[in-house]
Amino acid sequence: MTEAAVLDILRQSLWTALIVSTPILSVALAVGLAIGLVQALTSVQEMTLTFVPKLGAILAVFWMTMSFSGQTLVRFYQDQIIPMVIGR
Repeated sequence: MTEAAVLDILRQSLWTALIVSTPILSVALAVGLAIGLVQALTSVQEMTLTFVPKLGAILAVFWMTMSFSGQTLVRFYQDQIIPMVIGR
């Protein structure tokens, strides 16, 4: 296995990780920003006020994007990892 092949697999795996994690991270950012804005406007500084809605939003988005994430990871393994393991 050449250095170029290793770097290509690494690049593809990082890109796949970015694609899979983007919906969850963007929702966590948006909910955290909205809750932070509400906390700043109302002067309520409760730690669970940020944690619970963010966790709920993350779980909801994870549930909605589970099939997309699974298909993306399976396609990556079938196209990149398995051929590398069996030597094609």
